[in-house]
Amino acid sequence: MKRRGLQTIQQAEELNITAFLNLMVILVPFLLITAVFSRLTVLELNLPALDAKGEDSAKVKLQLELVIREHSFDIQDANIGLIKKIERTQKDSQWKQFTDAMVAIKTRFPDESSISLLLEPEVDYKTMIKVMDKVRSAQVVVGFSAETVVLFPDISIGDAQVIAVTELAVNDLAVEASVASGQASDKSAKE
Repeated sequence: MKRRGLQTIQQAEELNITAFLNLMVILVPFLLITAVFSRLTVLELNLPALDAKGEDSAKVKLQLELVIREHSFDIQDANIGLIKKIERTQKDSQWKQFTDAMVAIKTRFPDESSISLLLEPEVDYKTMIKVMDKVRSAQVVVGFSAETVVLFPDISIGDAQVIAVTELAVNDLAVEASVASGQASDKSAKE
């Protein structure tokens, strides 16, 4: 009887791990393949400096701001004021006019690479992303080919000051009056 007890103790069964190895052979390549497709796109944004207006009073530097309002794009300099106002519509013509204005500013200030986007609360996320894409680069036709020109890649985002409707109407009248007086002075200068 003692022999039988010793034989059963000595005959331990081996673990069958072939099913586990088959699972690992399938699972490891699957995890490696799916890890390649899960990439994140990160946009680096800069916050506007608090003391940006008081740096150098002797040297005037362009501090380009784009105020995205519900019905217009206001391209302005923080020091000078409004440069150009573009009415927002659903047409693509506004984007061509917008891109032309950005390219004109970039040709005038080629070393400038930063812009601040100031958004009103009513502006949707899709518009913000589209404006960021249009501000970062543009397609320019040179000769018979189109080239991508880098405009303002350093983008800061902030909140725009909400303008009341009456204040907006007064500002529009002032702009129209200054444009009309500028045209009148141009005509008198030509004569």
